[in-house]
Amino acid sequence: MRKKLRILAAGDIHGDSRLANELAERAVKEKVDLVILCGDLTLADQPARGIISPFTKKNKKVLLIPGNHDSFATADFLTELYGIKNIHGYSVRYEDVGIFGCSAVNTGMHQLSESEIYELLKKGFSKIKYLNKKIMVTHTPPTNTKMEKFSHAFLGNKNIQVASKGVERAVKAFKPDLLICSHLHESEGIEELLDNTLVINVGRKGRIIEI
Repeated sequence: MRKKLRILAAGDIHGDSRLANELAERAVKEKVDLVILCGDLTLADQPARGIISPFTKKNKKVLLIPGNHDSFATADFLTELYGIKNIHGYSVRYEDVGIFGCSAVNTGMHQLSESEIYELLKKGFSKIKYLNKKIMVTHTPPTNTKMEKFSHAFLGNKNIQVASKGVERAVKAFKPDLLICSHLHESEGIEELLDNTLVINVGRKGRIIEI
């Protein structure tokens, strides 16, 4: 039996270096193999000092995607500076686990259309679709979920766009075992099934996941 891949996934750090350090300490304590950061590393694209370095100083492998607060240029800069991987539109493999992602941001300054979101996820998935286990990583959660309904109730307006149709379409088409997301702070910690995919809003507190 192979060893399970142990992941610490978190999002919405928003430039909070103290939180980044706490998460990095947790990554060491929990002996994770990989850290996945699900976007909104910065606050309104301000310099992200002390957000990635706590993990790399502890020799943790890091994957990231941008969120609605992060420009694509900022995400690329961080990956080059710290020697980590940005999986926005791409994928990576760890033994028999494939991980692919997209920001899936459909509002704000750095938004994509729903069709662009789907195509970027399709591109990443195509490289790892043969693997036994598959993880999708997005910043924005899918539509038609408890997360979306809870956020609409919290905001008091069901017409506000808080989730992505492109992500929902990708889940149903590619059937990943797991979807990791964040973005909706009020829905942090919710996990649910969409078709047969486990969807987890890992939020700022983060979540330890084994697959």
